[in-house]
Amino acid sequence: MSGTLTAPVLRRLTPADRGRIEEITRAVELFRDDETLVALEVFDAAVSGSPDYTALGADHDGRLAGWICWGPTPCTLGTYDLYWMAVDPALHGAGLGSAMVSEMERRLAGVARLIVIETGGRPEYRRTRAFYQARGYRAAATIPDFYAPGDDQVVYVKPLTG
Repeated sequence: MSGTLTAPVLRRLTPADRGRIEEITRAVELFRDDETLVALEVFDAAVSGSPDYTALGADHDGRLAGWICWGPTPCTLGTYDLYWMAVDPALHGAGLGSAMVSEMERRLAGVARLIVIETGGRPEYRRTRAFYQARGYRAAATIPDFYAPGDDQVVYVKPLTG
């Protein structure tokens, strides 16, 4: 899908969203099963009130269609990681991801000095990398064969302060 739909409703996620979070994350078809399990662990921590994670959902037409999770990077001062983000593939290009990233950045303004995003270097991640670059994130590092042989890690950063 391309174009922009009506603005999604961004909301706090609850434990009741877990099944839909798993559906969305698996539907993206970029993540291995073990990665999806880690996403669910992070989701569980976020909805249980852990100060290490903040998670939001994006509802479209009354149904959860995307989610984002971020938190402070351990052992840093003012650095935050965007840990997970996934949007229902049927709604890719509809503005949900952009709305979630913008809301994360808005909430972190004045708190964070740097946002870090780690993503894959495989060709399947080309759209993901372009998405972050279009929002002002720059590739700061590439670690060859990080996730698996032939699957580099690409680290994006965006400073939030001048």
